[in-house]
Amino acid sequence: MVEGQSKGRPSFTNVLLAAGIFLGLVLCYFIALPFLPALVWSFTLAVLFAPLDAKIRTRLGSPGLSAGATTAIVAVIVVVPAILVIGTLLNETVKSAPLITSMANSATWTRVTADHPWLAPATSWLNARLNIQELIQAATAWLAGWSGSFVKGSITGLVSLLLTFYFLFYLLRDRSSAVATVANMLPLSASEFSLLGDRIVNTIFASVYGTATVATLQGGLGGLMFWWLGLPAPLFWGVVMGLLAVVPFLGAFVIWGPTAIVLALSGEFVAAIQLTVWGVVVVGLVDNVLYPILVGKRLMLHTVPSFIAVAGGLVLFGPHGIVLGPVIVAGSQTLLEIWRKRAVAG
Repeated sequence: MVEGQSKGRPSFTNVLLAAGIFLGLVLCYFIALPFLPALVWSFTLAVLFAPLDAKIRTRLGSPGLSAGATTAIVAVIVVVPAILVIGTLLNETVKSAPLITSMANSATWTRVTADHPWLAPATSWLNARLNIQELIQAATAWLAGWSGSFVKGSITGLVSLLLTFYFLFYLLRDRSSAVATVANMLPLSASEFSLLGDRIVNTIFASVYGTATVATLQGGLGGLMFWWLGLPAPLFWGVVMGLLAVVPFLGAFVIWGPTAIVLALSGEFVAAIQLTVWGVVVVGLVDNVLYPILVGKRLMLHTVPSFIAVAGGLVLFGPHGIVLGPVIVAGSQTLLEIWRKRAVAG
């Protein structure tokens, strides 16, 4: 009778074991939470550079030496350009803050209204409801203090960067045993685990290579047009356009669109037309043509879930949510597919 009851319903020890596992997983999450950015980026880099590490390992014959060489190559590829860009960006931000302030003060709007009297009702309505001057002052203060906040967070960023490469070395060196350990821990068959792993790898490649390449091109092309037209802080706004291009439905238009409107209101119609044509034809073409080629069906997410994954990941986790959000959504979708197949087969 006792055996029948143990088969028909979970025993007290099994329930206690499940509760202990759940509690342990929750505690492990909070223990790993301070290291989450470093873990996410090290795992992402390990997936992206695993083929390179495999080629180096075949030549050197040592997992440790190949992991060290790959980690050094990744550091040169990722860190050196980032330091150069960030340094230039900080200098240009500080240098351009007074110019942006002078271009966006109340005198500018007064002159625009005087040159275009038909805009007076619209500007009055905006001033009454949005207080444009306070918005401009707040934006300028943020722009001026951006470099200071970046410097304050540089120590934390440096520690996270060192941890990223520390974890990356061991993920590359011990990736076979790590994959085998995870496969043994998960209640999945070999084919199911392979499906889950392939989906996560494809999501990382699509998120990083596709999204980052398109965002870099859009930001670079947008900043190039800002420089060509003589607009202030072209590098800064190019970086902002690149960051906005990461989030679906936003893109570089959020920056160059209002800029074209301001140029038109200021009487610079030729520059406004040039910026609009460049943004629609060249920058927009990158998103509509190059993104499907680079990403294709690798992401395997509809546009709406993709937007929720990226935007929600950014809000919930911060910058590393760009990768973590799509990975969580794609992994959850794969697990639901596995569960459905088991339910149909059973």
